[in-house]
Amino acid sequence: MSNSASARHQAPDDLDALVIGAGPSGVVAARVMAESGYRVRVLEQGDWPNVADYPSTKLERELIQAGPWNPNPNVRRGPSDYPVNDSDSDIHTFMFNGVGGSTVMFGAEWPRMIPSDFRVKSLDGVAGDWPLTYEDLQPYYEMIDEMLGVSGLGGNTAYPPGAAPPQPALPIGRIGRIAARGMNKLGYQWWPGTHAILSQADGSRPACSRWATCVAGCPEGAKSSFDVSMWPAALAAGVQLTTGARVREITVSQQGLATGATWIDRDGAEHHTSAPLVVVCANGVGTPRLLQLSTSSRFPDGLANSSGYVGHNLMMHPTATVLGCYEDDLQSWLGPIGQPIWSMQFAETDTTRGFRRGSKWTIAGIPGPAELIQRIYSLPLSERSGMTGQEFAERFTGRAFEWVAQIEDLPEFDNTVTLDPDLVDSDGIPAPKLRYKMSEESARALDWHIDRLTEVHLESGAVFTHRVDYMPEVGWHLLGTARCGDDPATSVVNGYGQSHDVPNLYIFDGSVFATSSAVNPTSTIAAFALRGAEHLVENAAEQRIPL
Repeated sequence: MSNSASARHQAPDDLDALVIGAGPSGVVAARVMAESGYRVRVLEQGDWPNVADYPSTKLERELIQAGPWNPNPNVRRGPSDYPVNDSDSDIHTFMFNGVGGSTVMFGAEWPRMIPSDFRVKSLDGVAGDWPLTYEDLQPYYEMIDEMLGVSGLGGNTAYPPGAAPPQPALPIGRIGRIAARGMNKLGYQWWPGTHAILSQADGSRPACSRWATCVAGCPEGAKSSFDVSMWPAALAAGVQLTTGARVREITVSQQGLATGATWIDRDGAEHHTSAPLVVVCANGVGTPRLLQLSTSSRFPDGLANSSGYVGHNLMMHPTATVLGCYEDDLQSWLGPIGQPIWSMQFAETDTTRGFRRGSKWTIAGIPGPAELIQRIYSLPLSERSGMTGQEFAERFTGRAFEWVAQIEDLPEFDNTVTLDPDLVDSDGIPAPKLRYKMSEESARALDWHIDRLTEVHLESGAVFTHRVDYMPEVGWHLLGTARCGDDPATSVVNGYGQSHDVPNLYIFDGSVFATSSAVNPTSTIAAFALRGAEHLVENAAEQRIPL
């Protein structure tokens, strides 16, 4: 697609950097640059989330989450969403398009990657190594924790020594104590959860009241979704934010440098914003889509794609759960919804298990009856509906929780994000098409972990367990489609997020992941963005920009 001649070229933008996407990596990068004196503008296709719209406090919360507040954009179909063809994918894509990005809907579990995650090729002979180490990223993890107000307990035996989370851990609750009982009997490691949730009031933000509706939008701002935890400081530093701005193309000069972006507003009008630096933070699906849309005679296969790796190696974390129901009142409607306790007992490779790499285990409460029934959907209809289903819900609501195994997803070149030849968004822009097949190795890993998690439930005293072999509705973690690396032949960006092909183009979102780890990625995404933006600023004198 050539640079549009019909776009409304505004008066000189007088910017130092243009950021595409107002989620975690976008706001971190924009804030760092603005606080360093950069004039920064952020384009966001969504809007500011409206707390009044959150289903969290509404009696019909579960019904709203099944429709207009669904994490799947193909179900939600909001004005800022674009369709995703996932008909050839084992896992459906979840995302939220708006200021704060998908953190508006996330559960705020806040683990870090472990040191071996950065050296998978060296240690296990598969996948690839990152061009940076855990030690390179550790100070940035700790800075992000301070900026957000992360809560947790220091000294986690799964990690090297380092600073403790700045706030005390949230209560593990009755479900945490019951889950720990089974873990202790089996001699497994566990730890209280680390969360991007305030356990103590901070400024205008209150401490968590344990609504357990984190994924339906925190009604009081205790959860550190980045619209409330990071954007106020970014705006105070002078970042300009334009919402309702859907970017269609990154433009380039004859010399092959990025010159800005062409975007479309909600009225369908096309604009172009010029900037000497462009930073892409559109997630692991949106970023490769945009790079593939940005073709030209110089970049016929997509921008920054001389390696041919843009859109490949999509990773999405296969996940399985085991529901456990108990006779005791566990108050499982109390938050935090995710990770009151968790374990990295089986995160490292042990090939005697029949697969490489490992899994993160965590527990999650089941706060409502509809969610409880949903967990047993694989049973015959007669065992989960009518009077039988009613009795099940009445007996176990508040008395159930699940153990969750999240598998490290190894990169597969043929798992891809490409442009759909037919499907388009509301502006006529080609939609992304996913091809994602869970590997046989991941399937073996899920089976192994499900058996162990069932044992833990039984040791804890569960009177009923039910396994969900894998969950297609968990595609929150969109990783790997513009991977980082030292070799331009097999990667898209370097260890600071800088494109090998276009030196004034940076990518800071989850698409840069060389491997997926087994843990939730947002803390690593934010730390990588902080490190990359800091490096960008410190090396401004060497930066090539369009003349």
